[in-house]
Amino acid sequence: MRRLLACLMLCASPLPFGAGLAIAAEDTVEIGHVNTAITNLGLTRSHRVVVERFTDPEVRGVSCYISQARTGGLSGMLGVAEDPARFALTCTATGPVEVQPGARRGERGEVVFESSTSLFFKETRVHRFLDTDRNAVVYLAWSTRLIDGSPFNAVAVVPVR
Repeated sequence: MRRLLACLMLCASPLPFGAGLAIAAEDTVEIGHVNTAITNLGLTRSHRVVVERFTDPEVRGVSCYISQARTGGLSGMLGVAEDPARFALTCTATGPVEVQPGARRGERGEVVFESSTSLFFKETRVHRFLDTDRNAVVYLAWSTRLIDGSPFNAVAVVPVR
């Protein structure tokens, strides 16, 4: 009954599950993907690792790339599968790095990217922090799902010159 309810809720949703939902990022673009395992004799989407690029609207001249595992099979196609909480993050200067005055400062940072990784509650988020002592922008990717008491996470740093 729960699965039927989940499917009905998914079908009523205007947004496709599993597509990277960008929050605060100016653009999110899928760069590419690799299939990691064929499911159901190739009749459904395969398990894959997807690479996406996003930019931070408050820091010009920086592009971030995140790779995430996506579950395939029938449940993945329908959007009811839970993607693994595994990802990698790198950010690089693609021009002069300019931190805008509106960029949030402080120890809690600011969410610049968010991607849903399950039908309910699990997401991958990227927060931006400003290290003014070292003149750097720090990006922290983390999963909202706790694994053995702590979430999976990754960090990338871009110097401001």
